[in-house]
Amino acid sequence: MSAGKLLSLWMDVAVIILLVHLTHTEIRALLTSRLDVSSKCPLGQFPCGNISDCLPQALQCNGHKDCPNGADERRCGDNIGWADLFGQTLQDANHVDQYFLNECFLQEYPDSCDCIQTDVECVEVNLQDVPLLSPNVSFLSLRSNKIRVLSDLVFSKYSFLERLFLQNNSLQFISKRAFSGLHNLKRLFLSENLISSLSPGVFGDLHQLEWLMLDHNPLSSLSKDTFIGLQSLIYLSMVGTSLQQLPHPSFCQHMPALDWLDLEGNQIQTLNYSILKTCSKLEVLLLMDNKIRRIPENTFQSLALEGIEIPDIQTKIFLPMNNLSHIYFKKFQYCSYAPHVRSCKPNTDGISSFEDLLANVVLRVSVWVMAFITCFGNLFVIGMRSLIRAENNLHAACIKVLCCADCLMGVYLFFVGVFDVKFRGQYNRNALLWMESVECRTIGFLAMLSSEVSVLLLTYLTLEKFLVIVFPFSNLRPGKLQTVVALASIWVLGFIIAAVPLMNEDVFGNYYGRNGVCFPLHSDRQEKPTAKGYSTGIFLGLNLVAFLVIAFSYSSMFYSIYKTGINATDLRSRLHRDVAVANRFFFIVFSDALCWIPIFMVKVLSLLEVEIPGTISSWVVIFILPINSALNPILYTLTTSFFREQVEVLLCRWQRRHILKKDRKSLTSSTIFMDTSRPPCYQPPAYLQSLTGADPRYA
Repeated sequence: MSAGKLLSLWMDVAVIILLVHLTHTEIRALLTSRLDVSSKCPLGQFPCGNISDCLPQALQCNGHKDCPNGADERRCGDNIGWADLFGQTLQDANHVDQYFLNECFLQEYPDSCDCIQTDVECVEVNLQDVPLLSPNVSFLSLRSNKIRVLSDLVFSKYSFLERLFLQNNSLQFISKRAFSGLHNLKRLFLSENLISSLSPGVFGDLHQLEWLMLDHNPLSSLSKDTFIGLQSLIYLSMVGTSLQQLPHPSFCQHMPALDWLDLEGNQIQTLNYSILKTCSKLEVLLLMDNKIRRIPENTFQSLALEGIEIPDIQTKIFLPMNNLSHIYFKKFQYCSYAPHVRSCKPNTDGISSFEDLLANVVLRVSVWVMAFITCFGNLFVIGMRSLIRAENNLHAACIKVLCCADCLMGVYLFFVGVFDVKFRGQYNRNALLWMESVECRTIGFLAMLSSEVSVLLLTYLTLEKFLVIVFPFSNLRPGKLQTVVALASIWVLGFIIAAVPLMNEDVFGNYYGRNGVCFPLHSDRQEKPTAKGYSTGIFLGLNLVAFLVIAFSYSSMFYSIYKTGINATDLRSRLHRDVAVANRFFFIVFSDALCWIPIFMVKVLSLLEVEIPGTISSWVVIFILPINSALNPILYTLTTSFFREQVEVLLCRWQRRHILKKDRKSLTSSTIFMDTSRPPCYQPPAYLQSLTGADPRYA
């Protein structure tokens, strides 16, 4: 009996022994663990054993150990399924004599090559032609050599050959009959060569071929008869081959078993249904980094479109794909156009996720907190300023109008939270309808109106203070009529700014429906040029100018106050006044900078097409944007000396009225004596009186 037959018999006995000793539970656990590892890798990649590395599918069993642990070159024999698992277990347990495993069973092979059993590796040995080998060779790797031509019948003697690796050579020409005689070949690697064309029928004898790798060859076009004879082909990879179109109309006619087609990184613009209608078993189509504008209707289960911009994407493109269960887009927003698909990647844009309008718990809680703080703070200030006496009624009216504008931001956040609750767990099914709905556009309009009116009002209040402080003896202070006209003009201008994008959808597109929170901050390639220019003009034009005006005005005001205070005789009074004014002015400018500088940066980066993580956009919209609306009541009312004093006076009066009521009920002299001995209401020190509303410069 030959050594080969003896080894085969020994392996069969070992498998039977293993079957006896392994329980059903252990076998199932072994298989399950393998599946769990595979599921952690994205589509088109495989795991390196039980480690976290994932590599492209094309590198598996390609004759070179690409995984650190060599897992990509294990289980590359004929055994599949149970036998494959048992064979690997036997190999890991070293149940087979290493002498038999390392012995070469070929009588002829080059000295520069390595031989183990019937496998031959001639890697990086400067071969210029296919070497002579024994006919029983089953595995041949000629990777990374200098072979330029494959002539007729060059492999005809090797009918037992099952895997042939020719990648990373200098192949320019393959004869039509170069692969004749390879009736048992199952995997053929021709990647990383200089093949510009393939003759019709060049693969005609490869009836058992299952994998064909043509990656990174300058194959700009293919004949419709190129793949004749590949009736068993399951996996075809043509990554980076510069293809502009597929053969028409019967691309899959000669590959009825084709299950996986990888066309990543080409120049393909159109994939019509007529091209792929013969691919009845095609389940995975990888089209990343192409120029596709139209997606074919087919019975795919997985469809990879990463790296593809789809400017005219519509729901009707994907609805006919009833069997589609996994889809991979470049952008999360595209997922809303395939609502029936069970799994879509990427599953979040940082703001929304496949399941929820707001992607994580922090956002869901924060939107309610920010809405409450913004609404309550501004409503409280409006109520308190309506109750207490105002030394400067026009200024108080401006502050109340500012609070009304800021309160709209709280209303916007409140409705975002409401619709997040409404779509909880099923956002993707409603995402498209939500972003195109009247409700989304309405709250987007409110957010823009609030933001712009607030900016314009802050600028107006700043300029008013600037004129009063820097030019104290001029008559530039606005009167009642001028103030009313200015406030009305600001609201009209803010309304126009927010409403213009809603007037013509053909020009602006869905301006407010670019994301789940309906705020047009982040530009993208799908945004219409008019909409992109308009948002840029608002955020980087009007708002940036307003911020610079506010910063410059407050700097000038502080300098003017400091310069005036040099001649003061009361050093302590001047010091307290300068520190108090400096602190207020600093926090006003700082809050504006905290709000608008991140928005300016996000807008600039998006215009430069810099990839911005979606989580940044979510923080900007939920936290940064409402900062001014939440802090304005504090900065312009609650922290002012005049407001604090008036609140204390109001509380003191209430307390005295309460005591007087008690006094009326009592007729004893002791009660009257206690009332007359009570201290008067709080009076601020002299140095603070200059910071109160009595001096309109600091109100």
